[in-house]
Amino acid sequence: MKETNEPKIELSEIDIPLERDVFLRTLIRELSGTLQDVVGLEEASGFISVVGQNMGGQIDREYKAALNVSSLSREQVTDVLVDLKQRIKGEFFIIEETDEKIVLGNHVCPFEEKVVGRPAMCMMTSNVFGSITSENLGYAKVEIQESIAMGNSGCRVVVYLTPTEEAENADGREYFKGE
Repeated sequence: MKETNEPKIELSEIDIPLERDVFLRTLIRELSGTLQDVVGLEEASGFISVVGQNMGGQIDREYKAALNVSSLSREQVTDVLVDLKQRIKGEFFIIEETDEKIVLGNHVCPFEEKVVGRPAMCMMTSNVFGSITSENLGYAKVEIQESIAMGNSGCRVVVYLTPTEEAENADGREYFKGE
C-alpha cells in the first residue's frame, strides 16, 4: 500500500449534490428515459400511467381517510389536487374552476430539472389527477397542454369533469370511476 503525506479527506464532508431526493428523482428520470428510448414515448407513457394510477388510488384513499369522508366533493377534489402537488414540492395553482373543468398552472415540477426532456413523466400527473377525480366525480379527462418536461416555462393542465364537446375535442386521457 502506498503511503502519502496528504491529509485524509472525509468523504462525508465533500460537496457532492447527492441525497435521497436527488437520487430518487434521478432514478425516475433515468427509468423514464430508458423506457422512452427503448419502447418509445407512447409506450413509456403507458407504463408510467399504470404507476400513476396506482399512486392516485392510494393518495385518494389517504385523503378520504384523513377527511373522514367516503367521497370527495368537486371543491375537495380541486383542493386535493393542489395540496398533493404542494406537498411534493410542486407549485400548482388554480387558473380556472367551473362545473365542467379545473384548469391548473404550475411553475415548479416536483421532479425539478430531472423532468426536462422526459414528457412520459407527465403521465404521473395525468394519472394521479385522473384517478382521484374520476373516483370521486365519476369521470375525468386530463389534458396536459403545456409542461416543463416539454420545454415550456410552466405547466398547464386541464381536468375535464364532464364529457362536454370541449373535453371530447381535447387531446388527453379519459378516466372513469372504478378503473
